[in-house]
Amino acid sequence: MKPIDLHGIFPPIPTPFSEGRLACDRLAENIARWNSTGLSGYVTFGSNGESVFLSEEEKLEVVKTVVASAAPGMKVIAGTGCESTAHTIALTNRCARLGAHGALVVTPFYYGGRMSEAALLRHFTTVADQAEIPILIYNVTKFTHISLGVELVAKLSRHPNIIGIKDSNGNVSTLGEMVSRVAEEFSVLVGTAGALFGALTLGCVGGIVALANVAPRACVRICNLLKKGEIEAAGKLQLKMLPVNTALTATYGVPGLKAALDMLGYYGGDPRPPLLPASEREKSEIQTILKEAGLLS
Repeated sequence: MKPIDLHGIFPPIPTPFSEGRLACDRLAENIARWNSTGLSGYVTFGSNGESVFLSEEEKLEVVKTVVASAAPGMKVIAGTGCESTAHTIALTNRCARLGAHGALVVTPFYYGGRMSEAALLRHFTTVADQAEIPILIYNVTKFTHISLGVELVAKLSRHPNIIGIKDSNGNVSTLGEMVSRVAEEFSVLVGTAGALFGALTLGCVGGIVALANVAPRACVRICNLLKKGEIEAAGKLQLKMLPVNTALTATYGVPGLKAALDMLGYYGGDPRPPLLPASEREKSEIQTILKEAGLLS
């Protein structure tokens, strides 16, 4: 199977809705704007994409739209992790046939007490054996309450069709340990922009970060500055972006991210219920944070 180059920055894109319905036309407009920012590709229906609120058919519509709208050479990674192994395989292969280049597979978590290392090893291995596209592991403990250990990730990295991991836990020390333990061709990507600078300096090849939706050029520039050895400039830019990242992840979440997109000329729209839109007070606070970061005049 053809490997994917995972170097660079990938935004986990929000899913736009209009009056509660999927708005693929607005998604295509967002993609058209992001195409010119230096991003390496897109990740669909991850946590920021409200994946748990989407039907399977809606997910397929999102993938079709992103594949059709992405600029040539950009990678499309579909978040296909489901609770059952069989459902994960089926959704992964449906997305593959629509043109997705890879699949991001989150850890099953509903029966968390039974998700032992042996169960997770079998799950990811079975998915990778039967998937028609390469697999990335998605480790996001704040939502799943399950954390993959470095030893298990190292084992999975030896599978020829498991090509990387998005680790969203933000522990730079653990990311560095992963980089040192996994197979040489396996890509470790940081899943939170708060740790982007540290993760890249320790050998992560890139990031799948929510901040890249609203500050794509800044995230790409941090990567490029570090490649050129301009450590101080990269560090200053990282520090400048930290308040934005904290606001759009820890503080205001998906409703705040969508509000920020609206302010920046993208289409954010409202989240899908039961999530509530950002309040007017929250929008005002977000606007101030964007202005202070130089993202909004």
